[in-house]
This record gives sequence, C-alpha cells and structure tokens, in this order.
Amino acid sequence: MSDKIRVLVADDHFLVRRGIAALLSATEDLMLVAEARDGREAIVLYRSERPDVAILDVRMPGLDGPGAIRGIRAEFPDARLVALSNYEGDEEIHGALAAGAATYLLKRSVHEELTDTIRAVFRGEGKLPAEVKAKLAARGGQPVLTTRERHVLTQIAAGRSNKEIAAALGLSVNTINTHVAKLLGKLDAVDRTQAVATAVQRGLVRLD
Repeated sequence: MSDKIRVLVADDHFLVRRGIAALLSATEDLMLVAEARDGREAIVLYRSERPDVAILDVRMPGLDGPGAIRGIRAEFPDARLVALSNYEGDEEIHGALAAGAATYLLKRSVHEELTDTIRAVFRGEGKLPAEVKAKLAARGGQPVLTTRERHVLTQIAAGRSNKEIAAALGLSVNTINTHVAKLLGKLDAVDRTQAVATAVQRGLVRLD
C-alpha cells in the first residue's frame, strides 16, 4: 500500500469524483485517499492527508480551483497539483498554471490521460496536452486586458448598461464608453454581445 501514489480529487460533481475513483481503483499503483467538494475543503483535506498528487476542478463553488491551488502551495510549495476542467479557454488555462498547477487536463480526456498524467506529475513532469499548449500559444498573440477593462467586461456580461457600470464602478459614463470601445477592439468584436461571447470562449468571464 505504501508504494501507491496517493491522490486527492476535488470536484463539486459527485459523478466526476466517482468516475475518477473508479479509474484509480483499476490501477495497481494509484489510490484515492480523499475527495473534496470545493476548494476550501480541498485545502483542509490536503493538509490532513498530504497526498502525493491532487486533482482540482477549475470551477468549484466558493473557492475555485486556482484559489485552492494557491492556498495549498502557500503551505506546501512542493505540492504536485493537476488542474481539471471542462473548459479550454486560454485565460482559464493560464490562470490555473499561473496559480501553480503542474498541468491542465480537460475532462473529456480523463479516461485516456488521467492515470498517466498523475504518474508524470508525481515524477515532477508537467507536460501539457497538445491541445492545451496550442491554446496557450494562441494566447501569446492576444492583446492583454487591464484590470479595469476586466471589471467592465464582467459588468457587460452581467447585462448592465454603460450608465449602470459607471455607477457600479464609481466612474463617469464617458470613461466607461472609452473602456468599452477599447474592449471591443481588443476582443475583435463588433458589439457587446460578440465581445461577451469571445470573452466566455477564452475564459475571461463566466456566465455560470
């Protein structure tokens, strides 16, 4: 038993956790030691169980995956962590890796790649799947949004008018108009609807 790689999985969906548990139980060298339903529980369980590798869903209620990754790494700098997600937006991938994940695995690839990914991360290897690397490469040519532009974009995605955004952020309507114009240009969008669609696709904003 001591020779097995001990794994923690954090995902708010019970069926995902059960699926991963089934995959691990079918191997001789991997074992599931803890299951968390959100980021905060993941940190608590990591602290108590000290797994060899932790798999964390990017989108969880309360504290999300990147937040949990940062929290774990703050206490355990050498933690081996895998970000898991249904989403392949370049900003979402970048955010998880920047938080400290060794790699980023898409849920649709779990059955084919998860066990080998766990073993690789345990060995200290952080090889990214080809499709994830392609997304990050494409991100390199994208204009970077400022913090203020991200705030405005979030407000636009919530369906607020420029006047409402100005009131919410404590800025003038003219200033918001300028930010919106810059956002449309950076996102190569003809209108607010297209800007939001592009932002969701890239993982810049979430509608859930």
